[in-house]
Amino acid sequence: MYRAPVSEIAFALKNVAGMKQALEAGKLGDLTEDLVDAVLEEAGKFASERIAPLNPVGDKHGTPLKDGVVTTPPGWKDTYTDWYQSGWNAIAGPEEFGGQGLPSMMAVAASEMWNSACEAWSLNPLLTIGAIEALDKHGSEELKQKYLEKLVSGEWTGTMNLTEPQAGSDLAALKTRAEPAGDGTYRIFGQKIFITYGEHDMTDNICHLVLARLPDAPAGTRGISLFLAPKFLLNEDGTPGKRNDVFCQSVEHKLGIHGSPTCVMIYGDGWGKAETGEAGAIGWLIGEENRGLNCMFTMMNNARLNVGIQGVAIAEAAYQHALAYAHERKQGKAPSYDGEGMAPIVHHPDVKRNLLTMKGMIRAARGICYSTAHALDMAKAAEREGDAEGAKFWSERASLLTPIAKAFSTDIGVEVASIGVQIHGGMGFIEETGAAQFLRDSRINPIYEGTNGIQAIDLAVRKLPLSGGEALKSLIGELRETAEQVRGSNAPEFGNTAALLESALNEVEETAAWLLKQIADGKMDDALAGATPFLRQFGLAAGAALLARAGINGDASQHAPLARFFAENFLAECSALKQTVTGGAESLAAAAALLEAV
Repeated sequence: MYRAPVSEIAFALKNVAGMKQALEAGKLGDLTEDLVDAVLEEAGKFASERIAPLNPVGDKHGTPLKDGVVTTPPGWKDTYTDWYQSGWNAIAGPEEFGGQGLPSMMAVAASEMWNSACEAWSLNPLLTIGAIEALDKHGSEELKQKYLEKLVSGEWTGTMNLTEPQAGSDLAALKTRAEPAGDGTYRIFGQKIFITYGEHDMTDNICHLVLARLPDAPAGTRGISLFLAPKFLLNEDGTPGKRNDVFCQSVEHKLGIHGSPTCVMIYGDGWGKAETGEAGAIGWLIGEENRGLNCMFTMMNNARLNVGIQGVAIAEAAYQHALAYAHERKQGKAPSYDGEGMAPIVHHPDVKRNLLTMKGMIRAARGICYSTAHALDMAKAAEREGDAEGAKFWSERASLLTPIAKAFSTDIGVEVASIGVQIHGGMGFIEETGAAQFLRDSRINPIYEGTNGIQAIDLAVRKLPLSGGEALKSLIGELRETAEQVRGSNAPEFGNTAALLESALNEVEETAAWLLKQIADGKMDDALAGATPFLRQFGLAAGAALLARAGINGDASQHAPLARFFAENFLAECSALKQTVTGGAESLAAAAALLEAV
């Protein structure tokens, strides 16, 4: 059973991601280290004791749908009610609407624990948090007053309705329409698919954020608007009233996250169940007409970081499961084992390598995700202080790191979960051990909220050129300082980490320069062919630097050996990935003719 690694998480926040310096500089309001520790301790306790037991239950029960109503697994509603009434949904919410206003770093750290305990359960509040941010930044004052307090508390939940059968990642193909009703509201008609928690029984209202087109909207993504369409319209006193014309038509049968209802939603075809007396789901515009994608990206960027932390979370849960099994399972003889009989498999070198790979990847990805949250917090602090230059710097840092946080972390989530199955051997392929569920659940994370290929394109095409490449230069410079600190420490526990890290960072910088030149020269296919291996290369180098930073800022005997293992076993890949990026486009184009339809 999962136990929240509270001390590891606190250390990563303070000594790797930069929270300690931010606290000392007064950038995080009234937050103190003692309060950080207290909040994390309580969050870990709730995750371990209340949420974790739900994980196998949800996997077996699923989310049956009958007459448009989803029944969530046993215990989920009660746990959610206790969770939001304890204030956990409001941890980073705006204070004017009942939130606690804590930094993003705290929310992301708590989210890791919820998702390690049970990802399917945790998807519900994840999207609500994104809806809060979109509504708070772009909604009218009237909408904020009606909906934000209940969303911030968690009494109501939110969804994100983008995808349609013909419009997955390409939202320009979106067909859902919104017709002005003449009274300030709109009537929404269309179908949305893959809507997480589009219907459930855990709260008494669900606030759908829906992308749709107005009748006179221009073609493409410029013609998309964002609307709020609640499951129940509100009475004068703010309580849920008449049923709106939006219903769940079906629930998808998925590879994993079985306890999370993934819904097909129908707007404007209410099967005679709508109580509004007219066709079409009633919705309210968020932001400006035809500017909905700008509003939705507020929600999507929030979700991308939180999906990245899901990768870390499920990897952590899989690692704990595999480590416990490796200590219990006895097989064969091992050189390092001096006990009687067969050795626990944790003594076998190959199992050690696998477990340390899991641990190293987790801590590297955690550092990247927490550093992204730190950049978001520092950008907000600079805004509060009227420091426009600082706000721009930290906002660009967050923008640069977000695709790496999302893609690298979710890739290693799948990788680590797969290694966990391998450590279990044949028993890992048997559902009863629980190892397979981590692998099944993890597989969605590289896909949703922008596939990892799209994240790589975003990194190469949009994020590398920020401020003429200065955002990248600044980050690489900071990571180089860590390599220099490792070299200057002369700590034997680091081994060859400094030299390997310096070499890897050089290769990242050289590869980035090559990509930017291809883009500048109009060779976009060549750049896009190398985007995904470049993101992997960047993630490995940045993750290695953050592992090394842990050894510099903490007890070297505890943290440096893992940094060394990671550097000496994985940074050689950075050189190979440079070759793949700079020399792989021609072979890709040459072999593409082999991809004819069967």
